[in-house]
Amino acid sequence: MASPTSRLLELLELLQARPLTTGREIADRLGIDPRTARRYIDVLQELGIPVEGQRGVGGGYRIRPGYRLPPLMLEDEEAVVVVLGLLATRGSRTDGSPDAVDGALAKINRVLPTTLRRQVEALEETLSFTRTTGAAPADAAAVLLLADAIRRRRRLTIAYRTFAGEESERELSPHGLVVHSGRWYLAAHDHTRDDLRTFRVDRIWRTALAEAACNPPPEGFDAVAYVSRSLASVPWSWEVEALLDLPIDAAARRIPATLAELVDDPDGTVLRMRVDSLDWMATVLAGLGCTFTIRRPDELRASVRALGERLVAQT
Repeated sequence: MASPTSRLLELLELLQARPLTTGREIADRLGIDPRTARRYIDVLQELGIPVEGQRGVGGGYRIRPGYRLPPLMLEDEEAVVVVLGLLATRGSRTDGSPDAVDGALAKINRVLPTTLRRQVEALEETLSFTRTTGAAPADAAAVLLLADAIRRRRRLTIAYRTFAGEESERELSPHGLVVHSGRWYLAAHDHTRDDLRTFRVDRIWRTALAEAACNPPPEGFDAVAYVSRSLASVPWSWEVEALLDLPIDAAARRIPATLAELVDDPDGTVLRMRVDSLDWMATVLAGLGCTFTIRRPDELRASVRALGERLVAQT
C-alpha cells in the first residue's frame, strides 16, 4: 500500500502534468476514494500550493497558471522522513507501483543540494527493512553520515552507550543499515572487538569518519539476515528449545526471524529462543497452532500446564 507521502507527491506530479484533472481521475490514479482525494488537495493548499477547483461539467483541479514550485529545501531530518516513507512503500509486497516510487525519489534527488543529495542517495542504497514499516531516526544527520560511510567504504569511529549504560569508543567498518520495529540498527565489523556486531543507532552518541578504508563485508553478507539473527540471540534469563510439528517454511511464517532461531529437523522444526518469561513463552507456543515437544528448560512444562489449566477454567 502506498504511503501518504508518496501519494501526495504523485498527486503533485499529476497536477503539474495536466491542465485540468478531475477528482475521479485523481482517485483512480492514487487508488483512493474521492473524499480522500479532496483531503490531499486540501493538504497541498495548506502547503501554499495554489490548487484551484472548477465546479460543474468538465470541472476539476489545476495548479494556477504561471505558478512554479520553489526549490525543495529540506532539512536533514525532513529528507530522511520523506525518503524513509518512499523506501518503505517500495519494499511493500502489496505495492503495485514501484515505478511511481522510484520516480518520486528521482525527482526529490534532482532538487536537493549536492551534499544532501549524495547522502540521501547513499541512504537509498544502504537501508533495508526487516518488514515494510519504519520510523524516522532520532538523529537524521547521524543516519545520513552512516549511510554515506557505508556507500563510500569508509571506517567510522563512534562513541556507544550500551543498554546497561556502559560507554565505549569503537572503530567500525560499517556494512548495512536496517530498520526493525521502528528502531534503526547498524551492522558493522567492530575492530575493537574484532568481530561482527549489531549497534542500536540511537545509542551512538558521537560519530566521525576515520581515515582508513573499511574492511569488506563477508562474502554474501546480508545485513537484514545478520541483524535478525543477532536480535534473536540477545541473552535473556531462559534458553528455550522446542520441537515443533511444523515444516520450517510454515514455522518461519508464524515466527519472526528476530524472535527465534529455526532449524530444520527430520521430525519437524527446532525452535530456539531466549526469553525472560516462561509464562509468555507458553503463550507463544500455544499460539503456533501445532503440537510441540519441549526440550528445555524443564520449568517451561509447568508454565504450559498452568496456561492450559487457566484456559480450561475460563471456558
